[in-house]
Amino acid sequence: MRSPVPSGSGVTIGVAIAVPEPHGSRLQEARRRFRDPLADLIQTHITVLAPRQVEPADLPGIEAHLAEVATRHPPYRVVLAGTGTFRPLTQVVFLAVVEGAANCERLARDVRRGPLGGPTAFPYHPHVTLAHDVLEQELDAAQRELATERIEFEADAVSLYVCGADAYWRPMRSFVLTGPAAGPATGPANESA
Repeated sequence: MRSPVPSGSGVTIGVAIAVPEPHGSRLQEARRRFRDPLADLIQTHITVLAPRQVEPADLPGIEAHLAEVATRHPPYRVVLAGTGTFRPLTQVVFLAVVEGAANCERLARDVRRGPLGGPTAFPYHPHVTLAHDVLEQELDAAQRELATERIEFEADAVSLYVCGADAYWRPMRSFVLTGPAAGPATGPANESA
């Protein structure tokens, strides 16, 4: 997630799945190595909802929405493997979600309803950013050096993050995924968007 500066009375939030340790710190260190200025602003994650500004008074309703969404989605296995890029559209190199992507997509669709509904700047594509808005040679290095990376973990929670005035993203609350284990997630996420 990028780190926009909040304006007015609003607060900037995002929703993400944290990549657990020791993988998260190792990937964050790689991001530092590629001179990404955003490397230390948020822990390593898969974005579920890109940053958006909301009113502080809306936060309780957003938390209730996320808590309800979490009851419809079971924990699921995530495999990150190989690198990709959004170049030339955006200067990003990422670690690909090769297993669990469909679960991330269903979760993201469900999160982006109700109080978090609305248009998005880009189609949703689950990934873990390795380098963003750095020199071309740093992007190339990230894509090359982590091409054989493989990480497996269970996504068992989704977290609400708040971006502070210092541009650091801090987890506000986590919501454990407790949905039924068999079959696809039920509820609004299965409806056509």
